[in-house]
Amino acid sequence: MTAISFEFYPPKTDEQRAQLDRAAGKLSAHAPEYVSCTFGAGGSTLSYTSETVRHLHQQHGFEAAPHLSCVGGSREEIRELLRLYRAIGCRRIVALRGDLPSGMGHPGDLRYAVELVELIRAEHGDHFRIEVAAYPETHPQATDALADLRHFQAKVAAGADAAITQYFYNADAYFRFVDDARALGVDVPIIPGIMPISNYAQLSRFSEACGAEIPRWMDRRLQALGEDVAAVREFGADVVAALCRRLLDGGAPALHFYTLNLARPTEAVLQRLG
Repeated sequence: MTAISFEFYPPKTDEQRAQLDRAAGKLSAHAPEYVSCTFGAGGSTLSYTSETVRHLHQQHGFEAAPHLSCVGGSREEIRELLRLYRAIGCRRIVALRGDLPSGMGHPGDLRYAVELVELIRAEHGDHFRIEVAAYPETHPQATDALADLRHFQAKVAAGADAAITQYFYNADAYFRFVDDARALGVDVPIIPGIMPISNYAQLSRFSEACGAEIPRWMDRRLQALGEDVAAVREFGADVVAALCRRLLDGGAPALHFYTLNLARPTEAVLQRLG
């Protein structure tokens, strides 16, 4: 049976909290290995992640892994969060560099994810399973693909147990990245991040920001479907399910779904996968 996991983001309003609960309740039927929760960066939003992780664990019974970003935070703030996550029973951390929130000029005490991995291992030993990010189509701020690959290699050498990739729609990019990582001696699981498709405009914005390529043929088909929401969802589910099948047939160890706190798009893919 294929291991799957889901990513949620911290809700900030009662309406968003209700939406998260609906999605988590429906997706729990698929018995995920764990769920992750994205990082609320900057000021008062820091507490949203820990509150959401606690809620997903206590109310929905998930093993919940907080995302922890080092950008914009002091070393002591990061230590405090790690102590909190340990106290509420977390055994996984998704360790990320993160992006400096708009308007914040201070990058923080730690500049890169490799330093965060080193800190977690130095202070908590093997208590946490650490997942890090990987970029099959290259991080948008990397100088080149080889430099990006070496940054990934360094995070694993520092103590990462596994990686979750940025989403992509080109399976060859994933397989090439895995081959290149293995050639450098990286042997941890590299788990594909999967973005179900339900809204073309939103997907286009996300992809532009994070450097994930929408293949031209897909982009043109989605444009042609326009405002036909049902047709976009059907086409998206077919395309993403076919991508997942190819990844699993090619040896991908698991699938990690970016849910955007919605159940239907992810469920549509999982139903096609059987």
